[in-house]
Amino acid sequence: MKSLVIASNGSGGGKTTFTLGLMMALKKRGYDVQGYKVGPDYIDTAFHSEITGKTSRNLDLFLMGEEGVKSSYSRGKGDIGVIEGVMGLYDGKGIDTSYSTYHLSKTLDNMPIVLVITPKAQSVTLCAELNGLKNFRNANIVGVVLNGVSEKYYTLLKAAIEMNCDIRVLGYLEKNEDLKLESRHLGLVQSVEVDDLIGKIELCSNLIEKTVDLDSIIESLKEFKYCSDKFHLKSIGLKTAVAYDEAFRFYYKENIELLEELGEIQYFSPLNDEKIPVDIDFLYLGGGYPEVFKEKLQNNISMRNSIKNALENGLKCYAECGGLMYLTEEIDGFNMVGFLKGRSFMTKRLNRFGYAAVNMENYKQSEKVININCHEFHKSMVELCENKVYSVEKQGYNGDKINWTCGYYKNNTLAGYPHIHFFGNIDFIKALVGVKGE
Repeated sequence: MKSLVIASNGSGGGKTTFTLGLMMALKKRGYDVQGYKVGPDYIDTAFHSEITGKTSRNLDLFLMGEEGVKSSYSRGKGDIGVIEGVMGLYDGKGIDTSYSTYHLSKTLDNMPIVLVITPKAQSVTLCAELNGLKNFRNANIVGVVLNGVSEKYYTLLKAAIEMNCDIRVLGYLEKNEDLKLESRHLGLVQSVEVDDLIGKIELCSNLIEKTVDLDSIIESLKEFKYCSDKFHLKSIGLKTAVAYDEAFRFYYKENIELLEELGEIQYFSPLNDEKIPVDIDFLYLGGGYPEVFKEKLQNNISMRNSIKNALENGLKCYAECGGLMYLTEEIDGFNMVGFLKGRSFMTKRLNRFGYAAVNMENYKQSEKVININCHEFHKSMVELCENKVYSVEKQGYNGDKINWTCGYYKNNTLAGYPHIHFFGNIDFIKALVGVKGE
């Protein structure tokens, strides 16, 4: 598989729409396309999966480590890998380039980068910006696509770039309101909620074929080989139930794969099914938007009761963010499972945002102290009367540290806000499901 990275000078530069259009354009040419997303984002990967027909994978150096990223990349299958960047090209965890899209490109043997830039009332100044992006850390930028411009404006900018920059101009996309994807308080609306998503991306792919040099993009692709993948577990016959519907769908592909290696997985819908699957050993409630579907979740009384009864009877369970909220007694006054005593409620601002590290010292299912990196991004809060087992630390760019507690443990259930990739520390999933020893 050969790949490239789609990057920009910041969020909102057109990366996602162009990435999706490029994926579809490549598929129309007969290529088998694998999607990837730099960073912890679940929503963009879901968009990728809708277009490519296969699960997109995250490549997050902070959460997964270098070996984890390379392993995740190597697990992808197809002719062409399209890697969507995060934020601006050099933006990472702090004030250096660590964990940025650029860092990811370097990690994958200097993977080629196509910039997608949306110019705004500028000409030669854009050239200075492009030169800065390319030369700041000698990034392997193979070309630029100009987004949201008219043909006349593009002609001007192309001439300016060719005169002042050592960057190939690969084409443009005209501004078109029909390409716009809706947003929500935590980013884009989920792919399953977008009306006529395929139609929007079909339009984008047609424009790419018309005004972007797709042949040159294909020629710039680079192969990356990585043969080592240490992230595997032996089967213990574990039967896992995974919540998956419009309200709960935030899962890292590799987390699911590790659970599949441990045994078998059954998916179920807290929104639509009557109860959880029978004869299971482990319940996985991922993140999502339960607050958007709180009325429907409340109305499914039989499902809420089946989960509460199972957890009270000792079923092992792991719940992240939205899953945590669902296990509380209520979300904004709407009744939820009620296993965790207390409430969840939405606020008007982000309460936690960004990377942090979890330390688990008093988790009874683990024989050792577990340290693992995490990511939080939520506008909700919980007020619970349950035991906490997470000590969370976030380190600022200036060395300042913020500490808080989270991670509620009750009767074989662990629930917390931090989103965790199991590649960050394989001991974490072993503790969750009860695998003993090395």
